[in-house]
Amino acid sequence: MKGFKMPKYEQLKEAIEASETLTTDEKTQSVKHIEEWVTEDRAFGLIYDELVEVNIAFKEIFRELGLV
Repeated sequence: MKGFKMPKYEQLKEAIEASETLTTDEKTQSVKHIEEWVTEDRAFGLIYDELVEVNIAFKEIFRELGLV
């Protein structure tokens, strides 16, 4: 696809998998951590959106906590 840019986390996963320095176990663990972080990040976005929908005051709460 012309102009398609792979997300940075996908680029990182590919670089890890292609590494000749890391062991198979290190590669597996690293990719697993990246996938968990991406999932957590997406979940946080959903939580934020849902709570702000309940009450706009959540925007300020998240801001005060330094989460956004």
